[in-house]
Amino acid sequence: MPAAGPPNYWDYLHLDQLLSIQDGLERDETQLKPDELHFIIVHQAFELWFKLAIRELRLARDHLAEPRVPEETVPHVVHHLRRVTTILRLAVSQFEVMETLTPQDFLAFRDKLVPASGFQSFQMRVLEVLLGVDMDKRVRYGDVDPIAHIRKLAETSPSSAVALGQLQQAMAEVTLKGALQEWLYRTPIRGSGPADPGDAAVVTAFVDDYLARVADLHARQAVAMPAALGVDPAKVGERFALATAQARSFLLAEDVPEPDRDRTRRVRAALVFIESYRELPLLAWPRLLVDTIVETEEQLVLWRHRHARMVERVIGRRIGTGGSSGVEYLDQTTAMRIFTELWTVRTLLLPRHELPELPEASFYAFAGGGA
Repeated sequence: MPAAGPPNYWDYLHLDQLLSIQDGLERDETQLKPDELHFIIVHQAFELWFKLAIRELRLARDHLAEPRVPEETVPHVVHHLRRVTTILRLAVSQFEVMETLTPQDFLAFRDKLVPASGFQSFQMRVLEVLLGVDMDKRVRYGDVDPIAHIRKLAETSPSSAVALGQLQQAMAEVTLKGALQEWLYRTPIRGSGPADPGDAAVVTAFVDDYLARVADLHARQAVAMPAALGVDPAKVGERFALATAQARSFLLAEDVPEPDRDRTRRVRAALVFIESYRELPLLAWPRLLVDTIVETEEQLVLWRHRHARMVERVIGRRIGTGGSSGVEYLDQTTAMRIFTELWTVRTLLLPRHELPELPEASFYAFAGGGA
């Protein structure tokens, strides 16, 4: 029931409730160890930031998942994703506060946490799921899948059952990665959309032209580099030949099952097209959207890396409170990528002066205009 009288800062933020939940397992703040309040507040702050990041991510996803995404909508997607990126950047810096906890200070109350672990942060799992993490490629916590672990906790813990419900809801939603791939699939390439007659031939011609330019550039670099550096021409030639083959395999989607290949080819061709001709007016915001998603995942990777270094600094290589390998497990998570295609495409981008000519450039100009 709302309080009588005009609103005030205290009531609006429910500070009476917020400031009363740092009392630990004892439910008595006076019973906490000297540095335990610090530990609790830092982790609660992380979870509040995760809550906001999840909301912003859903807002961005909802815009991008529309059947048609007008150009004027893309800035809204970028806006919400930039907020997620900024939150994660702030979360990375928050580890500086955590590191004021010395090893001996933490050891004074660490055993109270067993078998609890940050691994059980369901909001981090929701964030990963909504981004589009591949469940089959997740780093396991020992032999335990993180989702299965939360399901197990839900059998005996009412709060974990609530967490599981929110996680299952996220798993049933469209992911940002899925929405992005659908949006990329619809991107006009050389002025042609997927529903246009002859679109497959247009996309194939673009990919062939692009790969020919990549092969030509690599061939020239394979000759120039050994001559300039005095290295073994044969080894350098092999490396460039491999790079050319990898570019071809990526753009032809040879790494995906045959039924998905045509669609994946178009998605990847659209990604290369946006990145290559990014200076064209109607591709400026799409390019910024792609860059923002990369930056968002980059900050998530940096958060994981910073987390690992903080843990190593405070507890070394001890076994984690939840039974994991501790720092070793955290380091493994830093290698995980969700938007793999957005990272891979950077390997095969061409300089502007090497790009195939684009006669359809006027298609990507702003409509209207004046004298």
